[in-house]
Amino acid sequence: MAINEPTPVEVVEVVVKTGIHGEVYQVMCKVLDGKDRGRVIRRNVKGPVKKGDIMMLLETEREAKEIKAK
Repeated sequence: MAINEPTPVEVVEVVVKTGIHGEVYQVMCKVLDGKDRGRVIRRNVKGPVKKGDIMMLLETEREAKEIKAK
């Protein structure tokens, strides 16, 4: 199994704060490089994050499920 190179993504929107203590953010990220370049995906991020941040993801195939308010 080959190790994937990290892929840069830019946070385009912080959707919701979640987790038991509000420590996880669900964000929409635009993939900046690689085979999924230009694709916007939803991911869960632990820790502080804001719009415009650049993160490195090990894989861009998986996407987080949308969190719906009860």
